[in-house]
Amino acid sequence: MSDDLHHTVKILAPGGGVVEVRALADGVTHSGYFDDYAALARAVEALDADPAVAGVYVTLNAANPALLARRANRIKMRLSRNDATTADADIIRRRWFPVDIDPARPSGVSSTDAEHDAALAAAERIAIWLAEQGFGEPIRADSGNGAHLLYRIDLENDEAATALVKGALATLDALFSNETITVDTANYNAARIWKLYGTVSRKGDNTPERPHRRAKILTVPDEIAIVPIDRLRHLAGLLPREESPRPKNTAGIDLAAWLAEHGIAVRSTRPWQGGTLYVLDECPFSAAHKDGAFAIQFANGAVFAGCHHATCGGGAQRWPELRGMYEPREKQKKKREVISRTEEEPTPPLLPPAPVPAEDEYRRRAFEVLQTGDPLAFLLDTFNKAHVGDRTVAECLVMSLASQSVENTNGLHVAVSGNSGKGKTHACTTMQNLIPDAYRLKGTVSDKALYYDDSLRPGTVLLFDDVSLSDDLQEVLKSATANFREPIEHRTLTTERKLRVCTIPERCVWWLAKVEDIGDDQVMNRMLTVWIDDTVEQDKRVLDHMKEAEAVGKSPAEDDILTCRAIWDVVKSEVLPVRIPFARRIQFSTTQNRRNPGMLFDLIKCRSRLFSRQRDRDDDGTVIARPEDFAAAAKLYSSLSGVAGGQETKLTKNEAAALATAAQMGVEVFTIRQLQSALGLSYYQTRRLLNGYVSRGTPYSGLLEKCPAISLYDATVTEDGGCGVTVRRREQYFTFDREVYRAWGGGVSVWLDDDPTSGSSAADVQQMYSNCCQQETGRNEGDSGNKGQDPDIDRSMYVHVQQNKRTESTDGGASGDDRGACVFRTAVHEPGNPVRRGEKSDPGSNVAALIGSTCCTYAANAASINPADYIALPVEKDEPCHVCGRRPTSSVRRGEGKYLCYDCLSKAKRPGKVQPLPGVLDHREFLRVKVELGRCDLCGTGKAVYRSREAQANICEGCYARLVRERNGRAGVR
Repeated sequence: MSDDLHHTVKILAPGGGVVEVRALADGVTHSGYFDDYAALARAVEALDADPAVAGVYVTLNAANPALLARRANRIKMRLSRNDATTADADIIRRRWFPVDIDPARPSGVSSTDAEHDAALAAAERIAIWLAEQGFGEPIRADSGNGAHLLYRIDLENDEAATALVKGALATLDALFSNETITVDTANYNAARIWKLYGTVSRKGDNTPERPHRRAKILTVPDEIAIVPIDRLRHLAGLLPREESPRPKNTAGIDLAAWLAEHGIAVRSTRPWQGGTLYVLDECPFSAAHKDGAFAIQFANGAVFAGCHHATCGGGAQRWPELRGMYEPREKQKKKREVISRTEEEPTPPLLPPAPVPAEDEYRRRAFEVLQTGDPLAFLLDTFNKAHVGDRTVAECLVMSLASQSVENTNGLHVAVSGNSGKGKTHACTTMQNLIPDAYRLKGTVSDKALYYDDSLRPGTVLLFDDVSLSDDLQEVLKSATANFREPIEHRTLTTERKLRVCTIPERCVWWLAKVEDIGDDQVMNRMLTVWIDDTVEQDKRVLDHMKEAEAVGKSPAEDDILTCRAIWDVVKSEVLPVRIPFARRIQFSTTQNRRNPGMLFDLIKCRSRLFSRQRDRDDDGTVIARPEDFAAAAKLYSSLSGVAGGQETKLTKNEAAALATAAQMGVEVFTIRQLQSALGLSYYQTRRLLNGYVSRGTPYSGLLEKCPAISLYDATVTEDGGCGVTVRRREQYFTFDREVYRAWGGGVSVWLDDDPTSGSSAADVQQMYSNCCQQETGRNEGDSGNKGQDPDIDRSMYVHVQQNKRTESTDGGASGDDRGACVFRTAVHEPGNPVRRGEKSDPGSNVAALIGSTCCTYAANAASINPADYIALPVEKDEPCHVCGRRPTSSVRRGEGKYLCYDCLSKAKRPGKVQPLPGVLDHREFLRVKVELGRCDLCGTGKAVYRSREAQANICEGCYARLVRERNGRAGVR
């Protein structure tokens, strides 16, 4: 027996430490402290042999080692008033969450066999249910009269931990206690003593009907896992702890009478928080299980109903839904009675004003939208009633909110950038207005204030508007994005030099609205980066909306806003896992940033979660995503990588415009002043775009650091200052490699491969989403022969850069002339106007939109342009080019009357650069030679200086450098 006791204590005190043994006898207490567990076992064996000892107990949690000096490895019999035992303040850490199930019986007696078996059965039910809630396997034990479950935890001994354990036990008591068994809620204090297994429990006399039994451990898991604190918080928060405010429509409802009237059987009733808790006999919400449903009526009349099963709401408020399930017939009956009365009675002259919908009416509308409607479209349409345009920004914010209710995600956080005064803040606050007040953080905060804000709750939205994030706050943001599903802890000392642990709750999302980027690449890589629409067209739409709002004098429909809040209430009530069964078929054109594919997967899961009431589920409640979730997520992801954001490149809109302008200028070397003239910005702004800057101690990267296509060198320029004076000055020259720019900023494509089990072909089912930039379409392409060009045409670049034509995808199609330097489009395969196989199509209509595109440079070849087939016109004609559609034209095709513009003819005359397939040529096989080799075999323009005998190819410096870059890219050197 001594060995068994020794083994038991080692299980209950993992890691060792001081344990108090306390034996309760008739009116007296025996106690001792032990760190020698063999001596403990010998002392307990002697105590247990004494028939006067009713029970032997030990402390469960880790005690202060100094307590050993009270009674070191010995038992003192019959403690006096001056002899202290372990108090709550003596516990240094909690290591067990104890669940004690007692059978209902008179006090001071042992349990019968039937009562004992009922407690053991209840313990098994509780263990199974807690496993559904994310708890691991417990230690199962027989207390002698009832049952024990011990779950390993690791918590500080503070008020928060005490409240957490107390709340968790109260939840188990409310859900499982009945007329036969009760869950003891008094075991929340840290110094609670616990039955020592292997000893006899002696309550009352030992009779055949109520015998004394020896407590024992039934099962011990191979690995005792620590219960995560978020699971304890979830358990403690399943039931309301305070009286809910009573909605107007529940006035006068007697819940007991209502349940009886509608035939809802009640298994048991008990007091709860000053009201009454009704445990329902069968779950009215789901046929998958019977137990678990409950309803509470508080003292103020408020009603709360739900089911504790995770697949059935997990304890969320479902009273409006329960009422809606049983009262529609009565409402229809009353409606028919009203109609029949109105047919008999004359119509009153004036109708009373429409009543304001009650709270559960908004919830009913929310359920209707979630179950049969399009919740994403409803949220976006409501958003657009207060904020015009910026649909992509709004969709990113919605997906960010939905991520809070997806179990297997790292969360989606959003960084909105754009020029000052263009609506970044308004877009974020408008979306915040659609969520319940409890999930909004208002005002500004300092670096550590978030840790000390006790009002923060899980799922809060943290909006930072045009503030420079300090280094400390950036570290907090990194922690929040890396540990999205767990609270972030911050340890500090109080003024009394006591340790205090402060936390930011789990599942909080961060929205950042700034003119420039955040400045920290690690932070940017963790966020959805989206641009605000600051085009001239958007300015006009906003102005028209403001005029209309002032003329009408009405704010957006409050009913829709409250319905949106109800939608988020329903969605936030459950945190569900989502599975993507077709994930293996998703392909990416580039995976340089390893976080971006994860963001696409999160977008798929978030959209599926938003539509979860219209999706299939696994047996464990996991939501199963559909291909339409991928299609919508891929379209948004593609927009964020081109037309509406810098997800891949991490560029701001101004930086993207500067690069597109440099590409369109058609020069290999430019100065800040030249780029400034094309962009129409100030010299200082242009220099900051290229070189970066430091603001309030925070460095912000420029294009020199972000884009590999741009490099810099200093030169001394000599100029004639007049009057025979020579002026020398330093000038910064920037080189621009268009080939590197095309490879680096060519966009990203994602698509869904064929399902091998469906038998469909790629042409029929493949969905592909990509983006390409409309660039290099200006008339000045660097050709030396274009000397007679109107200088005003070059200055038109200024107008288009400032206006930012069509940076936001709209339903209205593209504008007529997309020659602006920062015009972006998304090449998404849509069923707009397909050309069937075998049918002829006008190459001009298809190629016009592709001329100059960085990812569609085959446009001129697609039109089959042979310069020898065209005759130069003596003067330009006002006819459309048959390739690009522009006017005027300078050439005509022999005998056909097809006109060609100067740009298309120039492109056709230039030899096309050919890039080999990646991996076909190895730069290590090439050797530099001094002999004359002629032109490069790849580009046809550069002088060949490298030769490969194996590949039988000669290449120039530029093509050799490109081969080196491709190999370095595949090796991870970027």
